Amino acid sequence: MSGWWIAFQGIVAREVLRFVHQRERFLGALVRPLVWLFVFAAGFRAALGIAIIPPYETYIPYETYIVPGLIGMIQLFNGMQGSLSMVYDREMGSMRILLTSPLPRGFLLLARLLGGVVVSVLQVAAFLLIVRLYGIDLPGWAPLTVLPALLLNGLMLGALGMVLASTIRQLENFAGVMNFVVFPLFFLSSALYPLYRMEEAGPLLWWLCSLNPFTHGVELIRFALYGQLDGLALAVVASATLLFAALAVRGYSPARGMGSRAPSAAG
Repeated sequence: MSGWWIAFQGIVAREVLRFVHQRERFLGALVRPLVWLFVFAAGFRAALGIAIIPPYETYIPYETYIVPGLIGMIQLFNGMQGSLSMVYDREMGSMRILLTSPLPRGFLLLARLLGGVVVSVLQVAAFLLIVRLYGIDLPGWAPLTVLPALLLNGLMLGALGMVLASTIRQLENFAGVMNFVVFPLFFLSSALYPLYRMEEAGPLLWWLCSLNPFTHGVELIRFALYGQLDGLALAVVASATLLFAALAVRGYSPARGMGSRAPSAAG
């Protein structure tokens, strides 16, 4: 077990150190949500009134509503950044070397996944500090109660990123696949608009948003910020995490993507 623990520490520490030394990545992770908070929220404030919906007990400004969605945005893009790193490592050989160790592939991928989650939590912590300085009112205990939700949501999005890494064979194809996944996940969710607004726009749009696992990740974070638990969101995020993780472990290969056939013995 000591060998497993040492390997786990090494993989997680590697991810954190890579993040610390890449200041542009840290700034880039904060620029996207801060632009939405400072610029777009100011424009949408007058057009979008938010009714009293759980977990809120009174009317809230639009900036308060989108904070959980922007936290989800940080974790979503971090998960996609992690999948890009996995594709890069597969092409350059570092993951191939790592997977030659006697430790199970699932354990190594889980350790890599948890390293990415730790990085996303650090990014969210910096964002919450800016949010508080900006004057958005959040409960004092919010950083503690939201931590389990951040860990679970980060695992789900990181596992989804690993599934993408399993399907992408070349680094050049990553940008197109990421845009095809990231933008529908983000905009077809409750990150920017309440679900009842989507229902007013049309039942099909509401249905798509309700089936989106990212919606439930955002709602899990939203309720956790106020010390509450959304049981449906927890069940959906946990189930999606297990599904994505199983697909990633089954499909990831340092030499080929998911769905490709292994070379025959004659070849």
